[in-house]
Amino acid sequence: MTHVPLVPIGAPRAQFCDDATFAAHAQALARREDVLHERRAEVAAGWGQEYVQRVHAKGKLTTRERLAQLVDPGTRVFEVGTFVNYGVEFGDKGLRSPAAGVVTAFAQIHGRWCMVIANDNTVASGSWWPRTPEKIERAQTMALRLRLPTVYLVDCSGLFLPEQSRSFPGATGAGHIFKMNSLLSAHGVPQLAGVFGDCIAGGGYMPIISDRVYMTEQAYMVIAGAALIKGAKSQKITSLDIGGPEVHVHASRCADARVPDDQTLLRALRQEIARLPGSAAPYYRGDAGPMAPAFPDAELRGLLPADHREAYDATQVLARLCDGSLFWEVMPGSGEEMICGVGRVGGLYTGFVINRQGLVGDPERPGTRRPSGILYRAGIAKIAAFSRACNDDGIPLVWLQDIAGFDIGMEAERQGLLAYGSSLIYTNSTNQVPMFTVLLRKASGAGYYAMAGLPYDPVVQLSTTISRLSVMEGRTLAIATYNTKLDDDFQIVTDDPEQRQRIEQGMKAVEARIEQDMDPYLAARQMDTDEIVELGELRSYLAMLVEASYQAIGYRRVKNSRIWSLHDLQVLTRGPR
Repeated sequence: MTHVPLVPIGAPRAQFCDDATFAAHAQALARREDVLHERRAEVAAGWGQEYVQRVHAKGKLTTRERLAQLVDPGTRVFEVGTFVNYGVEFGDKGLRSPAAGVVTAFAQIHGRWCMVIANDNTVASGSWWPRTPEKIERAQTMALRLRLPTVYLVDCSGLFLPEQSRSFPGATGAGHIFKMNSLLSAHGVPQLAGVFGDCIAGGGYMPIISDRVYMTEQAYMVIAGAALIKGAKSQKITSLDIGGPEVHVHASRCADARVPDDQTLLRALRQEIARLPGSAAPYYRGDAGPMAPAFPDAELRGLLPADHREAYDATQVLARLCDGSLFWEVMPGSGEEMICGVGRVGGLYTGFVINRQGLVGDPERPGTRRPSGILYRAGIAKIAAFSRACNDDGIPLVWLQDIAGFDIGMEAERQGLLAYGSSLIYTNSTNQVPMFTVLLRKASGAGYYAMAGLPYDPVVQLSTTISRLSVMEGRTLAIATYNTKLDDDFQIVTDDPEQRQRIEQGMKAVEARIEQDMDPYLAARQMDTDEIVELGELRSYLAMLVEASYQAIGYRRVKNSRIWSLHDLQVLTRGPR
């Protein structure tokens, strides 16, 4: 048995993509990524410099300044949920809540990946807006799935009360945060909390279940603040008197230690993380250190056409994501429309599934070709078997989606695609291994579901600036909507000029509305995807996520690669020997 038969894949860009095509693709993407940069900066600014100055006037750091001091120097912070609530206005004053008023991010502290959840104190004093609880809970779920230490930087004045009806009740309302605190604790996930200022009502409950709670001299934790108590009980008393460090460190013991200021608290949190066991990732790497791809991952910016109707070579994408551009394709003789196999990312074994683009052979009609980017019977069975094997072997699995959906028609139904699709959905629904989904371009219909789309609980789902998430494309839906008005060639069947114009305008309106609905920022705004990333930073995100998958030890099985089920699968699918 070959240990893991990684072989070189890919080719220098000039061999398969001419300069003019590459430049055109890169230029189209650059315009979209410029928008991404601008919007990231807009979100990071919170409510603006005036509110930053207010925070500084209190002798405090802003949330992002705290995060910068918390993490290891020179390391990148990988935010998720940046665009939650982006562009949404609340109330008569049209208030906005950048990032839903909370920063959630993967960050390295003393070499350990952690999940950091930090109220943005430049946005309504860190209040919880509609979708703020869901965003916090999503980050807690990521931490639970990967068993990552979770650090809360609490500076929260409770619910933004004018919008309380949209964030207080319901299954994912604010109270569910505390259930997630409890589940993290029950599963042995370390939780640390630093309280920097306001910590009212739900904000007061959030740090309590943490293993260690630190408070600055300006911090207080209260079920109800001084204003509410004055109104309810006519008592004139400050919030610090009610629940400051003098009360909670020395009397109630709801907190463990008091420190003078933000900087000291951040150093204390770093010291606590340093006490935890180190990462297991070096153990699983063995002697295989991280290695850059043989072909620059930055080239992805010019290899993927922004126009979803244009094809590209999916193998070249993998060659720019995997260490050394080395890859083991599993079951290459079946389901040509799908590529699945194993490579290393950051020195750690990772499973990949990606949709091939362009035309592929039709096994039912030898010598003919059919469109790829669609799930046919053999491809479905192939990636279902691969997904099960990765789960059995403990290999993190990355789904790279560029899919138009399932095959349709009489032959597809006779072949039982519903059943094969159900098998794949069952597999991805019950996998315990960490799975990560990337929407490269198209993510359409049931194909989006079957390839571990967000409803099937990947740990993280990433979108690119050219991703399109929908049931079907706008033109297709327009044709379906006006089907009775069209002939077999989709031409309008009327001689009445006014009726023809109405139908044309109606079809254009449907297509335009669906195109707008497929905007990745809309998906990110309503938490239908976790983060929008540049193509050139995709490998960095994946390297972080894969390393985080291997960091903890003792809660899931990572098998020795000599005894992978994938080896058996490969032998069995090669045919007689």
